[in-house]
Amino acid sequence: MRQKLRVAAYAICVRDGQILLARSPAQDGTPEWVLPGGGMEHGEDPYDTVRREVEEETGYHIELTGLLGVDSAHRVFRNGFGPPVDHHGVRFVYEARIIGGELRNEVNGSTDLAAWHDLDAVPGLVRISMVDIALRMWRERPATGRLADALE
Repeated sequence: MRQKLRVAAYAICVRDGQILLARSPAQDGTPEWVLPGGGMEHGEDPYDTVRREVEEETGYHIELTGLLGVDSAHRVFRNGFGPPVDHHGVRFVYEARIIGGELRNEVNGSTDLAAWHDLDAVPGLVRISMVDIALRMWRERPATGRLADALE
């Protein structure tokens, strides 16, 4: 079985009762909302990753105001008829505030739309579970940086 480790960093930006999200197609092509952020490049620090990814996906420049936590997810995936993949994802979740730039959509990237959403509307959005995990971290602010019970 092939093993794969993916390390990523995401930002939760909340202002005036709204959260900044980006839209990305799922594997089946269905659009779903995600947190701005993404995978680390080799040798890159998660702090730099999240700042770069947010700018790429939304046009905003951010200031990181805190590390909310680290989420770890471990799953085995089947990819068609190929061998299964043992996937381990480690995701840093930062709180951030907008300090510059203009909201825009990413061009030729992993997302196609960036938008602010009312916090109350998030449960009705088609979204990945990481959005809910990050919102819980933002609301609960776990001292250990880890939620007591995993959502995934």
